[in-house]
Amino acid sequence: MDLEEKAAVTSGSSFWRSTAVTGVPDIMLTDGPHGVRKAAPGGGILDSEPATCFPPAVALGSTWDAQLARRVGEALGDEARAMDVQVLLGPGINLKRSPLGGRNFEYFAEDPLLTGILATEWVKGLQSRGVGASLKHFAVNSQETDRMRVSADVDERTLREIYLRAFQRVVTQAKPWTVMCAYNRVNGVLASQHHWLLTEVLRGEWGYEGLVVSDWGAVADRVEAVRAGLDLTMPGPDPEGDRRLVEAVRSGHLPESTLDTAVSRVSALVRAALAARAGKPEAAGADKAEAAGTDRAEAARTAAAYDKDEHHALAREVAGRGIVLLKNDGGVLPLGRREGTIAVLGEFARTPRFQGGGSSQINPTRLDNALDEITALAEGPVTFAPGYDDVDAAVALARDAAVALVFAGTERETEGADRESIDLPAAHVELIERVAAANPRTVVVLSNGAVLRTGPWDAAVPAIVEGWLLGQAGGGAIADVLFGRVNPSGRLTETIPLHLADHPSHLDFPGEAGHVRYGEGIHIGYRGFDARGQQVAYPFGHGLSYTTFAYGPATVTATDGGLNVRLSVTNTGDRDGREVVQAYVSLADSRVRRAPRELKAFASVAIAAGETVEVDLPIARDDLAYWDVRLSRWVVEGGTYQVEIGASSRDLRVSATATVTGDDARVPLTGESTIAEWLSDPRGAQALGEVFAALAGSGEAGVMANTAADPEMLTLMGSLPLARLSVFAGEAFSPAAIEKLSASVN
Repeated sequence: MDLEEKAAVTSGSSFWRSTAVTGVPDIMLTDGPHGVRKAAPGGGILDSEPATCFPPAVALGSTWDAQLARRVGEALGDEARAMDVQVLLGPGINLKRSPLGGRNFEYFAEDPLLTGILATEWVKGLQSRGVGASLKHFAVNSQETDRMRVSADVDERTLREIYLRAFQRVVTQAKPWTVMCAYNRVNGVLASQHHWLLTEVLRGEWGYEGLVVSDWGAVADRVEAVRAGLDLTMPGPDPEGDRRLVEAVRSGHLPESTLDTAVSRVSALVRAALAARAGKPEAAGADKAEAAGTDRAEAARTAAAYDKDEHHALAREVAGRGIVLLKNDGGVLPLGRREGTIAVLGEFARTPRFQGGGSSQINPTRLDNALDEITALAEGPVTFAPGYDDVDAAVALARDAAVALVFAGTERETEGADRESIDLPAAHVELIERVAAANPRTVVVLSNGAVLRTGPWDAAVPAIVEGWLLGQAGGGAIADVLFGRVNPSGRLTETIPLHLADHPSHLDFPGEAGHVRYGEGIHIGYRGFDARGQQVAYPFGHGLSYTTFAYGPATVTATDGGLNVRLSVTNTGDRDGREVVQAYVSLADSRVRRAPRELKAFASVAIAAGETVEVDLPIARDDLAYWDVRLSRWVVEGGTYQVEIGASSRDLRVSATATVTGDDARVPLTGESTIAEWLSDPRGAQALGEVFAALAGSGEAGVMANTAADPEMLTLMGSLPLARLSVFAGEAFSPAAIEKLSASVN
């Protein structure tokens, strides 16, 4: 292809399609993470063809079930194939840094390990169907405020350990076909032009071989984006950007080889997508792949179909598994089929909030509502009042009912805007409080895309069901949980604070003047609450069941590959259930600042009533590592690691320890290393001791020679860089002498 074609193929031909040039057909890329949002012909940007609206990541994440995430990915792949979509733009794996984040409903968790494990299986499931994933948004994209320009200012250790770690896991273990760059800047540089992120880390360190695509409208400078390692700019067409690329190559400003690299990645993606579409292996030759892609209409006719009813049933299963039972005092739930009159109060029961706004908004194939589903399961009378604008009528129904179900939640969460508060709307709070005063058996069912403050109204109600945004089958799933057809097993993936001001991110969100400082560092979410000993409303990992579980003693064995944790868990109740067993790791007396404990393994385990199962929780050695800023690499610190296992980050039932051999993490000594650092290093201490010994008794230099043996002198002088000793000891610590001394110990 000629230079103009090379430039054109690195941008889209329309909003959702790549550009076809000689030898390279076009393909379709489209949203989204919890449903295939294929644009409807002749409609607006957010108008789409019907597809299954699966529970968004806020609910899928709450299942803590990687295999369930894989099944969702497989189902999405089947629908994408049936709709002739080659790349589905998901999953979103940015972390829930603040409960105000406008797109939190699209993300899995405040923890990188949980996020990474779930997303890895989602991607594997999708791509097993021959549809490419687009891992997004790379990177540090945790807010919507000023999202196109804001600089996320974050130190390297926090960046590596928290905000890049899930991306690293998914890239290395699932090999997504594409990675989508974020809108924002990272430490001052646009993600679309961030060579360190897109080339040095993603490709160089992690070995990524796929394509980097821009978020839609994220590219400010096509030339600099291509130079940084971005391959495909979307949407298109972009004739001005094409022209500038051509001019940059012809003027020598951009090497043609750099553009060729981007072209080769676009071509490889198209070949792989069309080969998979035709039922051929990903590695099909270019000629075969191109031949397979020449007739897209024929490909569409032979695409796999999917069963809408089966996918709706899967959506209902996932929704039921994602619901979190926050509170159940007195065993109000589950409801009996012959409960008596059930008052259903709140418009959300009839008109469900089932997804957030923005690019992930799905046109569902059907839509259940909780009111109809509760009515179908109840054998007694069910009454209803919309509630929010007519509280008196709702209270009257509640007063005469055996149980009152109040549906409340957020009114809007969307891409493009962060939330202003984590409080329920005032009308919803009034409804809850007045109904609870009228009926002591009041159950609150929440619908929201991110955590809500539950105080002070939660004190007045015995039961709270966190219903999130549950997709098109959420109404049935809520009824299933309320009546005990599904034993709740969802667990929180983000901490619910008592107050917004308690949150670790509070003072640094959403920033100002184009910058947001990640001032809490590694102490995101539960890490920060635990580090400060902060009380919370409901902790990370929390969720109740209609049965009870007992934990047996745990054993932890250290191996070359990490830690093997094993324990027994018994269902001590009379209902079959599912326990999410969580393992948190800590290292006392670490040489680096750490959170008190970090999630390092988990398992969602089905256990029949009265049964005991053995649970294995492998912890990879790599997941024990911290980022050493001095050495610019991952380091596993040696020592005795404590593993605490339980039902949440603050409900830890049993623990065990194991000793781990650390990595060699010696930092080279230089003239800028302090006296204390030299003396704490065995080789450094010996070499410096010999120099001091030679200086003994010679005036001020002799005083310095006593530093190692005199604790008071070491306290006074230990922080002094060795090079500064030239003031006291002259030639003994000249630059040449220190260079020679450093070489001898390094």
